[in-house]
Amino acid sequence: PALARLVAERAAGAGGRFSLGLSGGSLVGLLARDLPPALADAAAPARWLVAFCDERLVPPEHPESTAGAYGVS
Repeated sequence: PALARLVAERAAGAGGRFSLGLSGGSLVGLLARDLPPALADAAAPARWLVAFCDERLVPPEHPESTAGAYGVS
């Protein structure tokens, strides 16, 4: 919950636009669970720039890629 609150606070203070870099691993589960409820007062996620940080050399649609872990293809 602390990480989700920090992300939401930074997004709320960003003036409507917000950039976020996401890694995979356990972060996927943490943010999937804790971030949605924390976003009540944050900038609209539709205005966020989200970058996936992935050290594996696989295409974004691959299920083992960071984008694949977040369900983005």
